[in-house]
Amino acid sequence: MDTELLRTFLEVTKTRHFGRAADNLFLTQSAVSFRIRQLETQLGNDLFSRQRGNVHLTAAGERLQPYAEAILQTWGRARQDVALTESLNQQVTIGASPMFWEFDGISDWVSRIYQHVEGLALRLESIPRQSLAKQLLDKSVDVAITSEPPKIENLQVTKVRDYQLQLVTKDKGCTMEQLKSLPLVYLDWGTRFSVEHSRIVELQKTPIMHTHSSKMALEFLINNKGVGFLPSPVVAASVQESLLFPVEDAPVMEQSLYLVWREDSEKADMLEAMLAVPFNQIIESV
Repeated sequence: MDTELLRTFLEVTKTRHFGRAADNLFLTQSAVSFRIRQLETQLGNDLFSRQRGNVHLTAAGERLQPYAEAILQTWGRARQDVALTESLNQQVTIGASPMFWEFDGISDWVSRIYQHVEGLALRLESIPRQSLAKQLLDKSVDVAITSEPPKIENLQVTKVRDYQLQLVTKDKGCTMEQLKSLPLVYLDWGTRFSVEHSRIVELQKTPIMHTHSSKMALEFLINNKGVGFLPSPVVAASVQESLLFPVEDAPVMEQSLYLVWREDSEKADMLEAMLAVPFNQIIESV
């Protein structure tokens, strides 16, 4: 199967619009339509319901989407693996939810890996939190970065950092009692966070923004009235510059960041060298 057909399918899936998909892929709209028809012919099913101003996936299209994403990810890894040279002789894929790639310290850690580990080619993948365990087990990902390590046998888990989630707002001196009048920004930080958040009576309201992006939540709170929990490494500079302020008498949620990988990985030697590079100088096996 032509991977460009799958790439086009995913772009239309994302934009829900043939014209916008064409612009993003630098193609004509007729070329995008032709590729989708080719794919539908090969699969023997319609993938999109086409109504004027309303393009959406059929049941067959919804079933194809996770396979298309997995095929393109695997193909990308294969192309990079095949292209390895004598100086770059092994590829390691690190997977994390998109919000963790915005996390302070991760880019510095990746840079230190390149400085200390020879022959390593890294591939960084943004992966939904609920898919990390599956991709570790099927070897689509070699190492995962997560705040909620899966409790599965044969996975090695190492804690690399402790941090806090702080309740912040742009209003100086705000108390918990005053939160009732402030819109809620909800940064989706996982199951444990969701449970703890649900226990705070003052925050039980419909969010004005629900996001997986720390950066989006941060910028919204700096520029608008609102309140929400943000990771301390993300919010530290804004608090120091008095752009945001911790809510007085608010609870602070303690969190940790972990690296997870398969104990039986065939890349064990390279992983050990890579994981020996300190992440914020904290390495603690659990």
